[in-house]
Amino acid sequence: MRSALIVGATGLVGNSLLEQILDDPAYDHVTILARKALQIQNAKFHGVLAHFEKLEDASVHFDVDDVFCCLGTTISKAGSQAAFRKIDFDYVVHSAKLASHHPRTQFLVVSSLGANPASTNFYSRVKGEMEEELQSLGLPALHIFRPSLLLGHRSENRPGERIAQAVFPILRIGLVGPLRKYRAISAETVARAMIRQAKQGLSGLQIYESDVIQSIADTPEKTN
Repeated sequence: MRSALIVGATGLVGNSLLEQILDDPAYDHVTILARKALQIQNAKFHGVLAHFEKLEDASVHFDVDDVFCCLGTTISKAGSQAAFRKIDFDYVVHSAKLASHHPRTQFLVVSSLGANPASTNFYSRVKGEMEEELQSLGLPALHIFRPSLLLGHRSENRPGERIAQAVFPILRIGLVGPLRKYRAISAETVARAMIRQAKQGLSGLQIYESDVIQSIADTPEKTN
């Protein structure tokens, strides 16, 4: 049986991860770190109230098989580039450092297609810098997932993303071959691929572009 910790369980991918892991017989213990209590009735579920400025107070909860980090926001929602970086870089890196203290723990993180520390785009640059910093920590197993535009229902209003979600399915037919990775992908699909790769137990650095994430999720899972 496996144990998991989800950091960022209230977001699009994190929420789907939580639902799928609670239904997955391979996991018997699932902890989430959140700023407010979630009313979930499930014997596997363990919610922990945490302040992300003081994550070290919750360090004991990082001693699990799999840490899934799904933290992420937008500059408009965060309010500034500095606030965005705090969530998408500082909190993610701090989570990975806490996970690195436990030799058995895998760290699986949601990044973004186009992540590049040398990018002129602020969003892509921060994601790339985050990936670069995580790779420097010497984690025994680091899985980086780079999805394209995420599809799914969000509680907050993101007009630009809503328009893109309407347009991308129309463009899908033209995104083939090397362009396949630019196809929009559902949060549910990303979550399913993350769980499947966690259960593979691969060590070292693993990076999954969006088309590979889709392929992993679409492949029928082997059962014993």
